[in-house]
Amino acid sequence: MTVNRRYFFCGIGGSGMLPLALILRAQGCAVSGSDRSLDQGRMAQKFDFLRARGIALFPQDGSGVTDADMIVVASAAVENTVPDVEAARRIGATLMARAELLAQLFNAAPQSIGVAGTSGKSTTTGMIGWILSATGRDPTIMNGAVMKNFVTPDALFASALVGKSEIFVSEVDESDGSIARYTPHIAVLNNIALDHKSLEELRTLFRDFVAKADVAVLNLDNDETATLAATAKTAITYSLSGRPAQLQASGLVPAPDGIAFAVREGSTMARIALHVPGRHNVANALAALGAARACGLSLAEAARALGGFTGIKRRLDVVGSANGITVIDDFAHNPDKIAATLATLHDFPGRLLVMFQPHGYGPLRLMKDAFIACFADNLGAGDVLIMPEPVYFGGTVERSATSVDVVRGVEAAGRTAFAIADRAACGDKLRELARPGDRIVVMGARDDTLSQFAADLVAAIRS
Repeated sequence: MTVNRRYFFCGIGGSGMLPLALILRAQGCAVSGSDRSLDQGRMAQKFDFLRARGIALFPQDGSGVTDADMIVVASAAVENTVPDVEAARRIGATLMARAELLAQLFNAAPQSIGVAGTSGKSTTTGMIGWILSATGRDPTIMNGAVMKNFVTPDALFASALVGKSEIFVSEVDESDGSIARYTPHIAVLNNIALDHKSLEELRTLFRDFVAKADVAVLNLDNDETATLAATAKTAITYSLSGRPAQLQASGLVPAPDGIAFAVREGSTMARIALHVPGRHNVANALAALGAARACGLSLAEAARALGGFTGIKRRLDVVGSANGITVIDDFAHNPDKIAATLATLHDFPGRLLVMFQPHGYGPLRLMKDAFIACFADNLGAGDVLIMPEPVYFGGTVERSATSVDVVRGVEAAGRTAFAIADRAACGDKLRELARPGDRIVVMGARDDTLSQFAADLVAAIRS
């Protein structure tokens, strides 16, 4: 990466693309881009934010790709037939995958911390980034979600932070296999479960990731992750369930807006009151503490900083309440994440009306049976599931599995569920069903408009 090269991001509004573009821009690179959502008139605030940072935006019609010296960066979601990609090939510009560019930056860092796993990556990355920032380590952070601690009135999309130290903290993704590109000094692995790939593929990817690191931070409560401790050069392990780990959590006290617990490392103990709820966030916190210990922080210093972590956007985000009904926006999109969200919410009274929008037809096809089992096992007797069809923004896709298939399976298990293809009609159904004391949960990934959908629900209920 050199500052005198120009970078064009095709799909610049994506959760993995935007923070990378921000990091390059902050380092002095010329950055421009396009996005399908921009052309469709969606998410105007996000694109205004990018323009305010000196990033020029173009229609996704090839008009922004004009120079063979450009590096055109494309995400995995961008098809080869997109005009920007075709223009790059036509004029001889360099084409680079998002993951390839990120891996170059990450691997060049003198101290790199890679956060991996099926669930909890963004929150753990945010926790590590906040601990290091709050204790004066000044890291660069690359996240796939907005970190609330770093949001300011003029930086509403704070999914990246550029620091002055040698530390680079990044979420790394296994869904496209790109995790294989990264060589971390510290590898954090939260868990391994079925998501975008088969378990056999995931085991290989995560095993190799852990084996390359100088230090691996591993969750012993996840059996798949625990088996990798033997492959690590040095391991820092953690557990909530009393397994023989270096970092152990106990005495969990849940609250609607957080959870308190004690963490012990040998004879040392610290107490933490997290401002994010759920047992799964205690696990994320232990992973972050493990990474902090690998960086040389004391347990006490890291625990004090972690108490100031305020969370990640779209992770059990309370959007608002009206007429006794609370609307929650959540990124849960695979069975593990969904189960964790539902378990956290069931710690407290109130029926759940869940609208789950699958994050693509491919993931739905892969996880259809797991989704059915997840909702059958984790919905309460009075809860309701409503599913529109998966998010779709164009391109070719196989539609052999649909939301109707999941709903039929959930109904067969004795739960209440509705398949309503149109999302706006799902909103109408939610308002029809909702009564005081209910909590509406909007779930899904890869679609920023879900947050606006949740906000519109609050407004509609209020009126």
